[in-house]
Amino acid sequence: MRILAVEDDPGVRSMLELFFSKEGIAGEFAEDGLAGYEAFKQDDFDLLILDWMLPGMDGMALCRKIREEGSNVPIIMLTAKDSESDQVIGFEMGADDYVTKPFSPLALMARIRAVARRSRQPEASDEIRTAYFRVNMETREVIADGKPIDNLTPKEFDLLVYFLQHPRQVFSREQLLERVWGYEFYGDERTVDVHIKRLRKKIPAGESLIHTVWGVGYKLEERQDAH
Repeated sequence: MRILAVEDDPGVRSMLELFFSKEGIAGEFAEDGLAGYEAFKQDDFDLLILDWMLPGMDGMALCRKIREEGSNVPIIMLTAKDSESDQVIGFEMGADDYVTKPFSPLALMARIRAVARRSRQPEASDEIRTAYFRVNMETREVIADGKPIDNLTPKEFDLLVYFLQHPRQVFSREQLLERVWGYEFYGDERTVDVHIKRLRKKIPAGESLIHTVWGVGYKLEERQDAH
């Protein structure tokens, strides 16, 4: 695995470099956003790790720029910011995951493996069709009630697809973290709540499609009154 880590803290860079070496990961490092962007353009990476607060170009701007250029490379954000609004910003820019500092290298490695595994996972079908949705798995295009939905982040798309593949099934936050994000639960259920909230806003009639099952979790159920 080849990973580009853009991090201006020399202590964090040293820790990542040592850990990557032990894990057999080919790591490349940049100290600011502009250098990180140049490194990204010059080579192919399996995953990017971006610090939020970077000189030159911050991690959010770098993430947004990479996504605007059409790249679906998995991106994990590192940040000391842990509020829900900060997570919303990160996911809206196209980040796949969000790790709050200080962090355990082992926990970060679990996230790296999960995100990378998810990005390589073959899809069972090229298209999902329901009464309300049409999803092209190859192009990641979503049509909801006849209207194109072109502003989903990569993880919002993955979450919607998982719900569509398991209609009317109720999933806890922990189950969704494990099955959509692909890692064991580390205590931040807000990640799921943020994505559910965003999906409901972006999909027409989302409030009547994605249901909260109080005390349990969430499910997607298409009903006649959702159209």
